[in-house]
Amino acid sequence: MMPALGNDRTETLRDALTRHLVAEGTIHDLDVAAAFRTVPRHLFIPHVPLEIAYADDVVLMKRNQAGVAISSVSQPSIVALMLEQAEIRPGDRVLEIGSGGYNAALLRELTGPEGSVTTIDIDADVTERARALLDQAGYDDVRVVQADGEYGVPEGAPYDRIVVTVTAWDVPTAWVDQLRPGGRIVVPLRVRGQTRSIAFDRVEGHLESRSTTLCGFVCMQGAGANYERLVPIAGDEVSVCFDEDQEIDAHPFDGVLDQPRHQTWSSVVVNREEPLLDLNLWLASTLPGYCVLSGERTGVTPTPRGGAAAVATRDSVAYLTCRRVRRTPSSFVELGISSHGPDGRDLADRMVDQLRIWDTHHRRGPGPAFQVHAVGDEPPPGFQIARRHSYITVSWAA
Repeated sequence: MMPALGNDRTETLRDALTRHLVAEGTIHDLDVAAAFRTVPRHLFIPHVPLEIAYADDVVLMKRNQAGVAISSVSQPSIVALMLEQAEIRPGDRVLEIGSGGYNAALLRELTGPEGSVTTIDIDADVTERARALLDQAGYDDVRVVQADGEYGVPEGAPYDRIVVTVTAWDVPTAWVDQLRPGGRIVVPLRVRGQTRSIAFDRVEGHLESRSTTLCGFVCMQGAGANYERLVPIAGDEVSVCFDEDQEIDAHPFDGVLDQPRHQTWSSVVVNREEPLLDLNLWLASTLPGYCVLSGERTGVTPTPRGGAAAVATRDSVAYLTCRRVRRTPSSFVELGISSHGPDGRDLADRMVDQLRIWDTHHRRGPGPAFQVHAVGDEPPPGFQIARRHSYITVSWAA
């Protein structure tokens, strides 16, 4: 079937959204732009005003009993970035993990008549809605499967492309097995407190990264679910977060921030708008006891406030902070470390040393590269993160 045609108003809004994404530098590929101009996003977000349907923003669709978002129609700019990473070609067989309908329709536009799209989700409500909305929009040839995405859809394998639209902590063996040699998987991977959409190519049985970008999605459910562990260090106000593979027997006690504060400054100056994603991952790669500190409390000023790089021991903690730099524009700050506890000064010195190394050798470089090897394989040299099914290796250019 042909996609459902919209009225002049919806076509104008689709065109305006597409032009915005092109002007912002999010869309470069003409085929991706054409798909955005064609797919009627408002049909996949019923009961909201058209202006919201075509805004560059996420639209929440469902929460669980605890109030946590478990289904959404993703922000168009993030969708576009991942489609550009995927480099989908006419005739490709594509598997989408995490459904909703809108992204599957865009994928179907990109694969063309000779290609195919299968979309899978664990939630029956989501797949039923996706099936109905895809039919309404004219994409009745998209296959919709209700099952646990951890295991993929082997009946349609091998796939040329796999696009994951939920946050994953691991790359299950099934995903790699169902990807053809030389194929590509784009997955929002959660690593040490940050989520990056990483485009991996399958190379001789393992995955090698080709591009990365910051992103955010709802978390994977089912067998692949995994949630970071929060440890309170100032009651309900401030906590530190550890990954599943990290030992936290020596995590700081609740109240460690009541100990006197010491501050160490690095002479490294950054613009407040400069993302610190690579810096945080560099610190995670080089410092034992790395964690992410978040929260607000008088005298505690992490940078950024939503989640700052930190290092912790049983009785001490140190975390990234900043201060205004004199004689420079107000948008520039100097990075430093605040620390508490008997090991605080030593932790701060170690963090500052690595901060300066990052500034000198990696700040303006290509950033980290990632490889994924199955458990049992021999991973390459680099910083290893152990997961249930794989080892994620992070390496940095010299």
